[in-house]
This record gives sequence, C-alpha cells and structure tokens, in this order.
Amino acid sequence: RKLMSSENNKKNKKNRKWWFRGIKCIMRLFIKKPKFTYLGESIKDGSVILSNHVGTKVPLGFELYFNQPFRFWGAHEMNGGLISVYKYQSKVYYHQKKHWNLFWARLFCLIATPLTFIFYKGLNLISTYSDQRFRSTLKKSMDALNNGESLIIFPEDSSTGYHDTILGFFGGFAVLCNMCYKRGRDLPIYVTYLKKENKEFIIDKPIMFSELVKDGFDKEKIAERLCNRLNELKDVKAD
Repeated sequence: RKLMSSENNKKNKKNRKWWFRGIKCIMRLFIKKPKFTYLGESIKDGSVILSNHVGTKVPLGFELYFNQPFRFWGAHEMNGGLISVYKYQSKVYYHQKKHWNLFWARLFCLIATPLTFIFYKGLNLISTYSDQRFRSTLKKSMDALNNGESLIIFPEDSSTGYHDTILGFFGGFAVLCNMCYKRGRDLPIYVTYLKKENKEFIIDKPIMFSELVKDGFDKEKIAERLCNRLNELKDVKAD
C-alpha cells in the first residue's frame, strides 16, 4: 500500500505545478483532513467519481488529501481570465448558489477572486460546457483516462444552491462513459457523498457502466439512478 501511495503521489505531481503544491502544503496547516470511508474497494485509476459538492468542501478535500491521480470537471468560466472568474464567482457561485446579496457578493469577490483565480490555475481543471464545445471536454477527459487519471465530477443540479439531498444530476458524465463503452472501455463509477457534519467521505462500491446500460443507453435514467444512490449514502452509517 505504501508503494502504491508513493506511485500515486508521483503521478499527482505531474499534473500539479510546483508552486501549487507549495500552496497546498500551506493550506493543509489550516484545513483538517477528512475521513475517507470505502464501502467496497479502493478507487482504481482511470475511474469516474461522482460526488456532491458542498460548496468548496468537497473539491478542497479531494485536492488536498486524495492521493491518487485525478482531474476535476469544472465550469469553463473558472478556467478563463480574471474577469470571467470574477463574474462567475460573484453572480453564480455566491449569489445564485449560496444566496448572498449580489452587492456583497461583488464586493467580497474583489478580494476573493484574485486568490481563487490563482488556485484554479493550479488545478489543471477540465472545462465543461453546455453547448457544442462539450466535445472538447470529452476529448480532454479521454486523454486523462488514458493517462491513468480518474475524473472527479460534480453532476448535481445546484441552480437553487447546494442541498443535503441532491435534487438531480446532469447527464454529461453518462455521455462520456457511453463514448468510452463504445470504444471497448467499461468505466467503473464511484458514487461519493461528503457528510459535512463529521467531514467524512462515504465512497460506494464501484458500479460498472455496462451494468447501467443492460437495457440500452438512457442518459436521464442513468443520471437518476446514480443521483438516488448518492442520496442513499447520506444515511449510511460506516463502521
């Protein structure tokens, strides 16, 4: 296990710049390590991980303490320039999702956005889109999977904010999995739920994509099934 951990840390360093790894070392002094509880096997490299978001708690938990090679999917605005990040963070993240007053969100982001901008530059994020540019998301995701990296995706519909019980999943991840399946690659999917009250990640047993498409590919049904499973993890009491 120590050998595997060492190898994974080396792989992780390849897609994170040296200066960003330094920032993460400082952040670990102030952010407590969450507990990772597996209901089945450990996550295999080159998997798809679906998780709730819980604001910044889940992305930070994975980025700081998940010692396997991975890439995040994230809104393309957060991969843009400083102005793009400011607009998205103030209007969408703080105002729409976290329900801050728009004036105070804009004021706060004058300070927060430059720091967020630097952090996101270090994440090596795969941008997601809601139009034809999604094809570039699929291509970059395939490249990452072929490189042995897993994909951490937050598919929840957070248009009304982040909820303990997830309202629904967007099905973009299923399109990727289906594309891989057609090319002969059956991806394992791990559904993960962060219990924010005790900072514990509950990581479910893997579900093979082939199991989800036994009766044919239906993006909406796959998204609904996995969303329901994520909500069930909320009530799982791990040993």
